[in-house]
Amino acid sequence: MFTGIVEETGKVVTFEPGPKAWLLRVAAERVREGVALGDSIAVNGCCLTVVQAGAGPLAFDVLEETRRLTNFSALRAGAAVNLERSLRFDGRIGGHFVTGHIDGLGRIVEWERRGQDTWLKVQVPEGGGRHLVPKGSIAIDGVALTLAEVEGDEFAVWLIPHTLAVTAMRERRVGDEVNLEYDMLGKYVEKLLAYAERP
Repeated sequence: MFTGIVEETGKVVTFEPGPKAWLLRVAAERVREGVALGDSIAVNGCCLTVVQAGAGPLAFDVLEETRRLTNFSALRAGAAVNLERSLRFDGRIGGHFVTGHIDGLGRIVEWERRGQDTWLKVQVPEGGGRHLVPKGSIAIDGVALTLAEVEGDEFAVWLIPHTLAVTAMRERRVGDEVNLEYDMLGKYVEKLLAYAERP
């Protein structure tokens, strides 16, 4: 479980196919504190398991399915990625409840500065708009954000300067694919209602 409050941006060192899975190696500082083999870290919002935690970069095994269904397929050495350690229940919760399980890929269709803030519009996969509620929550590449506007299968959010300064969102551009995680409560409500409507 995560909060969607990015702790730092790491840099991809390598992302290469291995004998059993793809191996993602990420240079990081803050999220290394107290990390151990088997711990979960959200990388661009995707929950991954640490498989190397000694000196040097953190390493993660990545399934081909994960690479195919997320924006990991575009990751290259030097790319910035959002990092967050899993939630500690003895700490404060500053964002939303985020599982690290990506629901789909969105595509940035608008990206513009409006004063000191940034307006970002994203198109979701067809039919995904049913999960979007104005003033509800969404995680984009692991960043917990509030929906400012919803129109069909598109939504918009505001990015404050702080978000751009501390996350990899600053490197995104129109046309880029982003990992999306819809609000967890909404997904459960949809499932329960679908069962309730059965004859």
